[in-house]
Amino acid sequence: MLAYGVLPGLALLLAMAAGYLKWLDSSARDADIARIASAQAARDCTVALLSYRAETVEKDLGAARDLLTGEFRNSYTSLTDDVVIPGAKQKHISAAASVPAAAAVSATDNDAVVLVFVDQTVTVGADPPTNTASSIRVTLNKVGGQWKISNFEPI
Repeated sequence: MLAYGVLPGLALLLAMAAGYLKWLDSSARDADIARIASAQAARDCTVALLSYRAETVEKDLGAARDLLTGEFRNSYTSLTDDVVIPGAKQKHISAAASVPAAAAVSATDNDAVVLVFVDQTVTVGADPPTNTASSIRVTLNKVGGQWKISNFEPI
């Protein structure tokens, strides 16, 4: 009875437990990969969105537009075309952003929310540069295998 009933049952339970633990480990690793990748994408995209030189503002912000998706892309395009680009050209404004820290708040394979801390230096003409620090909640969606920003909310 022991050799034909209990031992095979015990072996089956151990195999099922091992399979479940392997699945949990794989899920945790996938989530870690999504968190790391989305946080790096949020860093890179944020710097691109907030950095430009007066001489190349159209090119700089046009390239940043390709990192956006959804309604946020339309809002960003409207803001840059109507306000930022003309102002940068007229008043010779340049901006440089850096991201000293970023952390994923939540992440799945296709969606993520990342908290980004930004330092930005803005120079207007020959005036001395001004520095600002802010924090932003960046929402990203994976589109075509690439993380793109779908919302950019200062907090």
